[in-house]
Amino acid sequence: MKQLSLYKRLSLTTALVLAMALVASPMVQAAKLKKQNLTQLISSSESIVAGTVVKVVDGIDANGVPYTEVTIDVGSVAKGKVAPGLFTFRQFGLLNPRTMPNGHRMLAMTPDGFPKWRANEYVVAFMYHPASRTGLQTTAGMAQGKLTLHGDNLLSNEFGNDGLFEGVQINASELSAEQNVMIQGDGPVGTDAFIDLVNKAVEGNWIEKGVMK
Repeated sequence: MKQLSLYKRLSLTTALVLAMALVASPMVQAAKLKKQNLTQLISSSESIVAGTVVKVVDGIDANGVPYTEVTIDVGSVAKGKVAPGLFTFRQFGLLNPRTMPNGHRMLAMTPDGFPKWRANEYVVAFMYHPASRTGLQTTAGMAQGKLTLHGDNLLSNEFGNDGLFEGVQINASELSAEQNVMIQGDGPVGTDAFIDLVNKAVEGNWIEKGVMK
């Protein structure tokens, strides 16, 4: 019986170490968040979607990894194989601490630097590819890659779009007057003009052709 108890303790320890290893990478990335401009966000995204968040729930998967599950009703897709309609993904971390069946309290909430999701918000999300081992997914550039609709039909990320157009170069002839003004500064951006810019950049392969740098 003592040997069995020791085995169980070792197995639990191993499971906890494995779970931490699976989520360590995104936590480290969040702690070392670096500015990414629009060119970098587009390049590093597997998919770029725009739509309304319809559901946000959390849980713990079969491997003991805490997650937040987000469902977006996608209206348009600028990049990737996501189809219009419901798109669901899981991001690391819980919405709130929770008490486990053994009485222990799990505090593994979504780390700082990760985007926060709320039902009924309209978003433009630059989705990074899912992690190979856990399937967990978040936005490129962490919170920088999630722009949310605010009053007056304006989009901005958690950082007020700080650095979003820093160093971005686009041939002025490819842009509307509003877009040319937009890429010269920071701050909230017009929704239609921004989505149109991203669509044209992806469809025209601007980055690959050197039209956008």
